[in-house]
Amino acid sequence: MDDTMQSEFLTYLAELNAPPGQRLPTIKEIAAQLGISKSKLREQLEVARILGFVEVRPKTGTRTREFSLLPTLITGLNFGMMVDPGLFDSLGVLRNHLEAGFWDEAVRLLRDEDKQLLQELVDRAWQRLRSTPIQIPHREHRRLHLAIYSRIDNPILQAILATYWYFYERIGYQRYSDYDYLNRVWKYHQKMVDSIVEGDYENGYQALVQHIGLLQQSSEMDNYQPVIKSRAGIDSFIGTMGVTPYE
Repeated sequence: MDDTMQSEFLTYLAELNAPPGQRLPTIKEIAAQLGISKSKLREQLEVARILGFVEVRPKTGTRTREFSLLPTLITGLNFGMMVDPGLFDSLGVLRNHLEAGFWDEAVRLLRDEDKQLLQELVDRAWQRLRSTPIQIPHREHRRLHLAIYSRIDNPILQAILATYWYFYERIGYQRYSDYDYLNRVWKYHQKMVDSIVEGDYENGYQALVQHIGLLQQSSEMDNYQPVIKSRAGIDSFIGTMGVTPYE
């Protein structure tokens, strides 16, 4: 293990490599095993809890959790965006490049049920936009993009994309913008999905690139308000991801 890892508990946890849900020994037992005080261990345990590595509950003790980069990214960027709100723009640029770069691989991995879901999301979005009063299809927007890339077996990619949507949902961008703008956005989505279903992946890629260009014309940071979310709030968001990120 890298000597630069300063937390004895994180080192212990990584070397233990226990399956998710395994109950850990008591604080007294772990502290004795690591040769550190119980107060120091509690501090390190709290860091591990915030990062989503362990779950701590009264009476049931401490249990391991399945590793996900998502809580770490959300925790770090939540602080970072309070210091420098422009980080959201940087995250958006990264997300755009990732979506463009992984497009061809992602769409070729999609199954029939995935394509059906994409069509349903587009149909639902149009229903919302054409309703009275108009409803912004924000949830459909998030699910559509995550669904397109859901079959790529790359946990870091999935965590970055999910992190983008976590903050996207908290900048007020889901509020009514301009109907013409929203209409153009979903025309691109329609073209992307139709191309995927037809197997015309290059045409779908071009629609994605045009869609990205349209998004960049709007300053998403104009409505950003930094928020401190609780561990439970982050867990709730992760829970909406389910087994596949678009659930």
